[in-house]
Amino acid sequence: MEDTVAPVAQQLDSQKAPVFDNPDRNLAMELVRATEAAAIRAVPFIGRGDKNAADGAAVDAMRTFLATVAFDGVIVIGEGEKDEAPMLFNGEHVGNGRGPSCDIAVDPIDGTSLTAAGRQNALSVIAVADRGTMYDPVDAFYMDKLVAGPEAIGVISLEQSIGDNIRELAKAKRRDVEEIVVAVLDRPRHAELIEEIRAAGAGTRLMRDGDVAGGINASRWESRIDMCAGAGGTPEGVITACAIKALGGFMEGRLSPQSDEEHRKVIAAGHDLTRVLALDDLVSSDNTYFVATGVTDGQLLDGVRRKGPLIRTESLVLRSKTGTARRVIAEHRAEKWLEKDSHRD
Repeated sequence: MEDTVAPVAQQLDSQKAPVFDNPDRNLAMELVRATEAAAIRAVPFIGRGDKNAADGAAVDAMRTFLATVAFDGVIVIGEGEKDEAPMLFNGEHVGNGRGPSCDIAVDPIDGTSLTAAGRQNALSVIAVADRGTMYDPVDAFYMDKLVAGPEAIGVISLEQSIGDNIRELAKAKRRDVEEIVVAVLDRPRHAELIEEIRAAGAGTRLMRDGDVAGGINASRWESRIDMCAGAGGTPEGVITACAIKALGGFMEGRLSPQSDEEHRKVIAAGHDLTRVLALDDLVSSDNTYFVATGVTDGQLLDGVRRKGPLIRTESLVLRSKTGTARRVIAEHRAEKWLEKDSHRD
């Protein structure tokens, strides 16, 4: 009897703490819970003009849920120095430590200004890849990005002019140049880029914020956006790369400091400002996850909505290993969230 019981007991113990070499499919739904929580907690701050309060609520909620996830995660892309965040900072360990070892990139609200102003396209985002496979953009806050769908692979590049890229992409997609639409962040630094796009004959889709959604839309076949170009956040670029891997699209980046101070820090950190970073440079793993939940309505996802006693969320889950894209519609009983608030008090 003792000989039988011992192996069974050992088997049960091993089942309590499974060990995985890589993130597996069960991780997706665990991550969705964290982005859903962050998006829901941000809702009271939509249109209230306080982006720091919105971000703080989302950070707190995401971190709480990530602590329960079965993985050993290290934040590579976090709130970081740029946001002076006390939680979800670069280098922080998250998860319960009993699963796969992962690099984690988080943006509890991609579009805090959008949320504070009550504008569209704010998202809560998490990206995951195998440990040691995400590009670490230490001290590099901005990069030039070029993102498009699978047709762009081997056709466009940051080493070409935007006009040439537009013309080559139009040929690859068998469309007229006039039909091409390029998404660009609406910033003074992009005034010349916008003029060049229009001079080439293409149209623009100007974004107030949220270039993660812009990049993803540029890679989705059903989107009206064909390309996303211009300088945006380097952390957001790495997060976007995890999504583009799953969508089979094209992406390149090149560091683009926007101030003398940033330029000095980037050089001191050993970065090469002339190097064009391919998709595999931004994230080398072929097993990436990208999870996003809409905070406010947008082209990519619907925002959080209250429907009577229910809170409705819409999320997008992408996995590069399987090439799958799933939309998750969830209805949460509002009273349960009120209970969580009372427990926190």
